[in-house]
Amino acid sequence: MEKKNEYQHVTHEFGPVFDSGSDVIILGSFPSVKSREQQFYYGHPQNRFWKVIAALCGEAVPCTVDEKKALLLAHHVALWDVIASCDIIGSSDSSIRNVAVNDIREITKRAPVRAICLNGNKAYQLFAKYMRWQTTLPVVKLPSTSPANAACSLERLQSEWRAQIGELIK
Repeated sequence: MEKKNEYQHVTHEFGPVFDSGSDVIILGSFPSVKSREQQFYYGHPQNRFWKVIAALCGEAVPCTVDEKKALLLAHHVALWDVIASCDIIGSSDSSIRNVAVNDIREITKRAPVRAICLNGNKAYQLFAKYMRWQTTLPVVKLPSTSPANAACSLERLQSEWRAQIGELIK
């Protein structure tokens, strides 16, 4: 039986959300345990990502995976993670090691992407270290929607995301 405090090698098992109209990519670091269980992004009930995106888009908060995908695509937003596989303890971004990254050119070659947005410091650090060479697009570091960023209220997150990328999301 695995212990919760031991490293596991984990592979990202679900693909990016995008289509030929996606003009903004939002990248996280790596899916949490809850997201991996649900096989979709930002599955932890305390993660504020879907509330922030819904507010930016002027839409209701989506509940199902299909509703979440539809919201993103309707507003030309692509969603993926920096990491393709890594060693990690649970959902702890600070424990990530032995990183293999995704290739964002899979999206940028097929969609008119104008900017890449990073959800949190860890996603930004990983992107800068492992992925920056893949693109010359502008990069925006956003405050993390993770419950680990509890010092940042939902209202503050929405305000900061709107100030930084509100004009990018239609």
